[in-house]
Amino acid sequence: MDINKFKSVAVRKPDYDLLQGLCNEKFRSPASMISKLVNEYVEFQAKKTGLSVDSYKKKILKSTTIIPTKTKRGNGHARR
Repeated sequence: MDINKFKSVAVRKPDYDLLQGLCNEKFRSPASMISKLVNEYVEFQAKKTGLSVDSYKKKILKSTTIIPTKTKRGNGHARR
């Protein structure tokens, strides 16, 4: 799997169960359902803030860039 195209995320079990239920109801895979939910939320927030979807995406992608740094735990992950 191409690590530049796909990322893993941890989801709490109750949320995963709900996701599976939604996926079964709408005949979608979990990945496509998450993508749909994220895109709909980005559109909602863009409209709410009065920005275009592209402008809002640029804004949030710019503010969420995390640069790995040395931490006390030494695992290379920066905390937010």
